[in-house]
Amino acid sequence: MRKRRAWMLWFAAVVLLTSGCAAVVGVGAIAGTSAGTYLYIDGAMQNDYKYAYDPVWTACEKTMADMRALNVQPFKEIGQGHIAAVINDEKVRFDVRYKEKNVTTVIVRVGVFGNKTASQLLHDKISDNISKN
Repeated sequence: MRKRRAWMLWFAAVVLLTSGCAAVVGVGAIAGTSAGTYLYIDGAMQNDYKYAYDPVWTACEKTMADMRALNVQPFKEIGQGHIAAVINDEKVRFDVRYKEKNVTTVIVRVGVFGNKTASQLLHDKISDNISKN
């Protein structure tokens, strides 16, 4: 626990000292994926799930259904795809990408400029749906 707290304090200091620098984005990407936390950049929230591509894709489809999404437009290829829809009058897009064996990246964007709270809620629902399978 102390190591994690020290890591988070170090990361916060780096962010404050280099705000506005492109290096922050790179450090954030490393910390976001290795620490098991969400990464929020430019209005999109990203998370790596420790599951194969197909179960994650199914969980994303189930999340859209659970949220009663309208105009759902899935596009799936081998190893990547996206699902676009409208939830509560907001455009929502899930980008699902194979990263490596049993690791799949999901990027959620809500609205034109992004909505961090809504994106977090959708990621939480994806996590719940994966664990149910």
